[in-house]
Amino acid sequence: MMRDFFVMLSESSLARSFTMHAPGARSVARRFVAGETIEEGIATARALTRAGMKVTLDYLGESVSSTDEARQAADTYLRLIERIAAEKLDANVSLKLTQMGQDIDEAFLYDNVTRVFDAARLHDMFVRLDMESSAYTQRTIDFFRHAWEQGYTNVGIVLQSYMRRSEQDVTLANQLGARVRLCKGAYVEPPEVAFQEKTEVDASFVALMKMLLSDGTYPGIATHDEKMINATRAWSEERQIPRDAFEFQMLYGVRRDLQEQLQSAGYRVRVYVPFGGAWYPYLMRRMAERPANVFFIVKAVLRESPLGFMFNGK
Repeated sequence: MMRDFFVMLSESSLARSFTMHAPGARSVARRFVAGETIEEGIATARALTRAGMKVTLDYLGESVSSTDEARQAADTYLRLIERIAAEKLDANVSLKLTQMGQDIDEAFLYDNVTRVFDAARLHDMFVRLDMESSAYTQRTIDFFRHAWEQGYTNVGIVLQSYMRRSEQDVTLANQLGARVRLCKGAYVEPPEVAFQEKTEVDASFVALMKMLLSDGTYPGIATHDEKMINATRAWSEERQIPRDAFEFQMLYGVRRDLQEQLQSAGYRVRVYVPFGGAWYPYLMRRMAERPANVFFIVKAVLRESPLGFMFNGK
């Protein structure tokens, strides 16, 4: 119920306008978003790299409807890649195809996105294509496979364990030798395309994780769920899979303690660092994914309110 509510808010233009203009909203968002500029994103990536973490940077945005906006998004990624390379950060980039023009024209989309692929390949850098709602799943995989066949093997995909089709998609990725980020999924989907019960989503996650660790190419296991993390660790130890053959991935600002614990145990950890002005939908989906995030937000908002003295010890 709470998850569906926050996903609904992420799609509401009225709620977006209200939240983005609310006092203190940006300071609250900074828990989960590095900032609004490339410089702020790079500064966060720099600090994480110094702490021994790996990073993927995501310039926030989705569902772009004009070619100018889409080109500007790609241009931002080009500048971002140059900054990562110049500073020699242990970082790559993640992007959404709807931000690049997927809803405008497929030919335009390909030309726009391959500008980013080319720039990344020049610096031996990896690009991850984020997965969005089920309306885009097949289109995104088709785009990814076409790009791969054109020689863009520095590109990987995200697959979601709540999607019923994901086993066949993992099989395809493993056959290609493509890198997969496995996550649970953050959109409200109908029962015919997605598992609805947490137990089903978790069981699917574990099954797909085993496929990826056993037969995949350097997968990213993206979860903050300690049961999923423990299952991954147990499987890798049982099958004697080296710790440098995969990585755990977690969101910026979420379970920092767990990130540090895994790093201390010798596992590779990559932090997903978003930045940009379009932080509202991202923030709402983080609320949908983890109830603990909601309590953090409520507390922070109240601290900014006239009742803040109650939370500041005054």
